Amino acid sequence: MRKSDDPTLRDYDEYIASALRTDGGHLSIGRGGFTLYYARGACLSGYDCERVKACCIAAGLPVIDSRRVAFEDVVRLAVRGPMAAVGEEANPPPYHALSNAPLAVLASAYRAAEAQVFNISGSVTPATPEE
Repeated sequence: MRKSDDPTLRDYDEYIASALRTDGGHLSIGRGGFTLYYARGACLSGYDCERVKACCIAAGLPVIDSRRVAFEDVVRLAVRGPMAAVGEEANPPPYHALSNAPLAVLASAYRAAEAQVFNISGSVTPATPEE
């Protein structure tokens, strides 16, 4: 990641670097702000969404931005879908609420709901049952 004279950009560098080293590390952006998952059980939250999003995308970190997804779809994915396995083994399929799934599974479900997904390739098995 390119260093900047802006101290708020440099403040994210350490967290982004840790997230890049962590299996499942990623940035999630929703209507309530952002959460940067950088280690098992560790995350950074805030409201500087566009700045941290740009930094994460430039660094190659997976990003899921669901701010433009229909509210009912976000609720369905968040409540009925699995959580990302960050820094730990994923549970075996089928994935459901309270299970830990590979990040690619969540990305695929959010991509299907028309979220912006960066630095995560391909589509995989759906994370939540269709209604």
